[in-house]
Amino acid sequence: MKGPVRTDAPPRRWLRTLAVSAVVMLCGGLAFLGGFAAFSTHVARLATPVEQRDADAIIVLTGGEKRLDAAFDLLRSGKGRRLLISGVNPSARVVDLQLATGGDPDLFACCVDIDRAALDTIGNAEESAKWVNSHAYGSVIVVTNNYHMPRSLLELKRMIGDTDLLPYPVVNTRLDGGEWITKREALRVLFIEYAKYLAAVVRGAFPRLGAQHAGVVEAAAPASAEMIP
Repeated sequence: MKGPVRTDAPPRRWLRTLAVSAVVMLCGGLAFLGGFAAFSTHVARLATPVEQRDADAIIVLTGGEKRLDAAFDLLRSGKGRRLLISGVNPSARVVDLQLATGGDPDLFACCVDIDRAALDTIGNAEESAKWVNSHAYGSVIVVTNNYHMPRSLLELKRMIGDTDLLPYPVVNTRLDGGEWITKREALRVLFIEYAKYLAAVVRGAFPRLGAQHAGVVEAAAPASAEMIP
């Protein structure tokens, strides 16, 4: 005589699979949040150097408040011999940049190059690498906002190679006391930048996969909306 047919095996397998999936998702979520906290804390602690070391040249990545002013201050003080402004809007005139930075025409004529081709951070790195290699610079000061610095250095190092990159983070609002946790706009900017940074890491580890998604993540927010007020 046959015994009763068991019907609980498939549901148990389903529950086991569901439990494993839930654990994996929970661990992934915790890892993501932990990484975000570490990234935000690191960015918040970045500070503008009191005394910047001299370099062969300076690169400023446009898109954030006060970046251009900081770069021109470095150029005027002789911290670098030449300046590249990367990511300038194609419609912007040289005279507009002069007015915006208080730079005199002679300074622009002798020591400033303008890149209008770069549309994002990846483009900044590509155009900057061309400029650095064409001049055979051995050291470059990189000027951008503190929240943008980790990803900028990551992309630049891939393209520029052995050139010594000296970060010069511009800080609009001090967040080194943990204020970013309670500031909604700061959280939004840091979260978007963290997602872009992770995408840049993935793109470096898996070039084909990263190339498919880099443009989507890079366009998650316009540069003007990234600024921490």
